[in-house]
Amino acid sequence: GAYADDLCNPPAFEPANLFFSEAAEGSSNHKYLEVYNASDSVVDLSDYAFPNTSNAPSTPGEYEYWNTFDDGATVAAGDVYVICHGSADDFIQAECDQHHTYLSNGDDGFCLISGTQNDFSILDCVGDWEADPGSGWEVAGVSNGTKDHTLVRKSDVTSGTSDWAASAGTDVDDSQWVVLDQNTWDYLGSHPHEF
Repeated sequence: GAYADDLCNPPAFEPANLFFSEAAEGSSNHKYLEVYNASDSVVDLSDYAFPNTSNAPSTPGEYEYWNTFDDGATVAAGDVYVICHGSADDFIQAECDQHHTYLSNGDDGFCLISGTQNDFSILDCVGDWEADPGSGWEVAGVSNGTKDHTLVRKSDVTSGTSDWAASAGTDVDDSQWVVLDQNTWDYLGSHPHEF
C-alpha cells in the first residue's frame, strides 16, 4: 500500500534542538565551548559533532577537522555539555565534560552539526568556515569578539543557526550574543541567563 515505503525508508533523522550557549577564548588555555540542549529529552551526542577550520580553510565553506563527542556522551534536557581545553583553569574543569586540545584562538570557526562526515546538517556556529577573519570575528559590533572574550547566548535565542553573520549581528541589540570580558566564567555550566 501507500505506506509500504515507510518500512524501507525510515523518516530522516530529526536533529534535536542543540546550540552553542557559550564560547570562551580566555588567556592561556582557558578555553571552552558550551552546548545547550533546548529539547525536552536526553540527547545522545553520537549523532553530532563539532568540526572546525583552523585559520584560513583550505576549501572555503568546508571544515578541516572532524571532532566527535566522547563515546557515550549525552546531554540532559535543559542542561549543557562543556568541551574544554585539558589545561583550562580548575573552575572550568569542574564544569567540563570533555577535553579538546585544539580550541579556537579566536579565528577558528567551529560548527555544531548533526549527521556524519559525509552527510550532515549545520545546527549552529561560532565563527564560520569561509575564511580567516584576521584575529577574530566581530560580534555585536565588538571587534575581534571571538578573541579574548567570553560569548554568552542571549536567553531569548531558542535555537541555533548556520548563519553566523546573523548570529553575530552588528550591534548589542541585533546580536544573539552578549560579549563579556576575557576570563568571565560566571555563566559556565548552565543556560539560559539573565543579564
